[in-house]
This record gives sequence, structure tokens and C-alpha cells, in this order.
Amino acid sequence: MRNDMLRFATLQLRDSHLAEDMVQDTMIAALNKAEQFGGRSSVKTWVFAILRNNVLDAIKQRSRTVNAGDYIAEGESMDSAFDTLFKANEHWTPAARPTDWGDPEDALREQQFWKVFDACLTRLPENTARVFMMREFLELDSNEICDTLSISMSNCHVILHRARNGLRRCLESNWFSEGSPAC
Repeated sequence: MRNDMLRFATLQLRDSHLAEDMVQDTMIAALNKAEQFGGRSSVKTWVFAILRNNVLDAIKQRSRTVNAGDYIAEGESMDSAFDTLFKANEHWTPAARPTDWGDPEDALREQQFWKVFDACLTRLPENTARVFMMREFLELDSNEICDTLSISMSNCHVILHRARNGLRRCLESNWFSEGSPAC
């Protein structure tokens, strides 16, 4: 998951050092906010949502800084976080009880699809993938994308069209073709 996060952040921020910091900050934030995880999605989806919001903030405000005092000292966070999950008899507290994981075969099929999708996205030209991710992952509207990248609206629409066609062709040949797993 970390490699996927790092690739996403690097592509969006175009700064490998800032992307590494952003991924680390996201992981720390996820650990600090673990009690807020409702289980309505996978952990990966939840963590990526945190990363997406962090990257979006960084894109909009490059001068944003992280206050180191917001983080609990190393070693303390893990113990205190786990203590709140269990009762004195070492059983789960009702609020922390794990949720049903669903059908493992469906989860595996979905995981395999996203691996193929990620491979297809990686095959797109860098700028095409970047615009697509800004639109679909960061949920920026076309005006924000154009302002951020200093491109025209028509160029943005052409890039998005090419990205969707490239992904469609790649997925058709690598996922939806005969003999591939159906989703």
C-alpha cells in the first residue's frame, strides 16, 4: 500500500521528498485517528482518502506546514491506541469490535482488478495520468485542474478523453478479455 501511496503522491506533487513526507504524515494521521475508522470501507480506501485530502491541500497551498506538536511521541501512540480497543478481560470493547470482512473471493477479485487498473494507469503518459488522477482521485473540477496546471479547458478535456480511452483499451485487453477474471 505504501508504494501505491508514494507513486500517487509523487505523481501529483512532482516532488519525491515532499511526497515521501506526505505519505509518512498520512500514515501517522491514520494511526492517530484509528478510532475514527468506521469500517464502512477498506482500510486502504480510508488511508488513501486521507492522503488524497493531504495532497489536495498541498497542491492548493504549497506553503502549508505540519505542526510536529500534533503528534504523540513515538511509542506512546501504539500503547494508548491499543488500550482503548480492549476491556480489562482482554476482549474487544463493543465500539472497537472488528466488522465482517465480507466474501474473501470478492475481495480478492476486487484487489486483482485494482492491480490491473493501477498497471494500466501507470502505462499512461505521466501528464495524462496526472490530469486523470486530479479529476478522478482528487475530485478537482476542470477549472481547478486548468488553473493548477496552466492549461486550457479544451486541452484538459482532450487529456481526460485520452486517459479514459487508454484505460478502457488497457482494461479491455487485460481484465475484461476472454479468460480474464470477470468483475
